[in-house]
Amino acid sequence: MAKDERNTYTIQSDASLGEVKIADEVVAIIAALAATEVDGVASMAGNITNEVIGKLGIKNLSKGVKVDVLEGVVTVSLALNLKYDYNIMEVTAKVQEKVKNAVENMTGLEVADVNIKVAGVEMEKQD
Repeated sequence: MAKDERNTYTIQSDASLGEVKIADEVVAIIAALAATEVDGVASMAGNITNEVIGKLGIKNLSKGVKVDVLEGVVTVSLALNLKYDYNIMEVTAKVQEKVKNAVENMTGLEVADVNIKVAGVEMEKQD
């Protein structure tokens, strides 16, 4: 596994089939999508929600996510807004597990750490 100058990672190199490279922004998007699917997560920091993705484009979802890959081992850092009245420890533990599983299953990279910064708490909108 090697990193090139465009922040991509070669995860498979087979002379007969070619190479598979993954941009770190792709890893960040996978992590953000997994995090926002967890019940209790209101949005990524910056108020990017799953509903907003369709309007703004998926690349905006990677804001609030930092990915570091060193020798095939990934460290993901996320900034999240959580919903009010949810247990922060339970929600963040679920986010860590879901992000770890999603990144490992989709990329084959090993996830060492999923660090979470709780940037805010959002109240449910009353209609």
